[in-house]
Amino acid sequence: MTQRFVVVGAGTMGLGIAYVAAGAGYAVELVELDRARGEAAVERLAQLWERAVQRGKLTAEQAAANRASVTLRAGLGEVAPEPAVIVEAVPERLELKRAVLAEAERLEPALLGSNTSSIAIAELAGELARPERFCGLHFFNPVWAMALLEIVVGPATAAQTTEAARALADRLGKDPVVVRDMPGFATSRLGVTLGLEAIRMVADGVASPADIDKAMALGYRHPIGPLELTDLVGLDVRLDIARTLQAAYGDRFAPPPLLVEMVAAGRLGKKSGQGFYQWVDGVRSGGTESAAPTTDPASDAAPGATR
Repeated sequence: MTQRFVVVGAGTMGLGIAYVAAGAGYAVELVELDRARGEAAVERLAQLWERAVQRGKLTAEQAAANRASVTLRAGLGEVAPEPAVIVEAVPERLELKRAVLAEAERLEPALLGSNTSSIAIAELAGELARPERFCGLHFFNPVWAMALLEIVVGPATAAQTTEAARALADRLGKDPVVVRDMPGFATSRLGVTLGLEAIRMVADGVASPADIDKAMALGYRHPIGPLELTDLVGLDVRLDIARTLQAAYGDRFAPPPLLVEMVAAGRLGKKSGQGFYQWVDGVRSGGTESAAPTTDPASDAAPGATR
């Protein structure tokens, strides 16, 4: 019997996780309360697989099999018990995630994970009856192109859960790192530090966003500058993470006023069409070109694209 992989949340990250899980041979159940958003995510997946066929990365049969493996669910109440994996990928808000995880746990998945990028696993596990089966499974955007999976081990996470997460990473074509349960973990704590300082530099008039990004790409060999990455992640997501880290570590993570203002104005980055750059049909327009990881899973940069 094909193992089931449940993804809760059909936003950017949930869609990407569903994409790689389907490519790894799972029967994917994508849970989204907002029907229009869920249907849009399924349509986006179909477009991505069609593009992969056009570029010779998948056969038509493989793309059709991937499409057929994804089922949209209106809630966790529609999911049968005992799936192999449940990953929540809802917005970065503690109470929302806790509620989703508590409901997901009642389905008794073999592995329960959170895609949180900053909230402590111990806090998220506060309402769980079996926290030893729970860990952080932090994917990176775009999920199909980024090889890293950050496995976050909480104080109650069992060793066999960590090993199951490592095995999952291998099946999904990801290269894992295992980190202790501290707010921001390893990646968000460092990445947000750089991103927030870059935003302060824009506010101070140090240089344009394009030149700041170019300096980091050419001077430090970063594959993408911190401001373009902020646009890809979403300015609202960065703001939520910054506030979480500020509460944990103090005002060195205080979000710059410019970030707060841009989010309030709806300038959220790629998903809204405008952030530090303009985005047209998902492509950055204007400024200098960067060596960013492709957001097209049909490209050669996408691990598992030929599965």
